[in-house]
Parts: sequence; C-alpha cells; structure tokens
Amino acid sequence: MAVKANYETVMIISLKQGEEGIQAIIEKFKALIEKHATLQNVDEWGKRRLAYLINKESEGYYVLMNFESEAAFPAELDRVFKITDGVIRSMIIKKGE
Repeated sequence: MAVKANYETVMIISLKQGEEGIQAIIEKFKALIEKHATLQNVDEWGKRRLAYLINKESEGYYVLMNFESEAAFPAELDRVFKITDGVIRSMIIKKGE
C-alpha cells in the first residue's frame, strides 16, 4: 500500500476571471483533489493585495486547500495549476508530522 502524506496548497486566482470564473476554478481544483486524494479543508481567504505586481495585477483571490495524497499527486496538481488560465501563482507544501 502506498504511503500517504499531508499537503497544503495555496493558489492565487486572477480577479479578471470574475466571481463566477473564480468559483469555477475553485470547484475544478476541489474536484481534481477529491478524485486523486482526500480533501481535508478549503479556506477561501478572498481578495488580497499582492506583494508585487504579477501580470500587471495588484490583487488576487487566495485559496488554501489541505489534502492527503500519495507522493505522485502533488506533481500532477502543480502541472495542472501551471496550465490553467486564471491561476497566477500556486504553491504546494508537504506538511511535517
């Protein structure tokens, strides 16, 4: 049986997507995580000011998700983050025991 670990991911979604677009992206990633892992928590931090401009944007919509998965899944999740329009930054961290 494969060993599972706890992870957390933060993604910043472009406000140019609009409210419906932002919710669609959040639902897309919730479904992806639930398909391949155990989603533990979704915390929408909402609209926040960015520390520096990213693609000429000064604000973004932050979402934190905690999940438990096998070691191969975070790489696939990161790949999908990078090819999804509207996600301007993302980070996945393996949580310590």
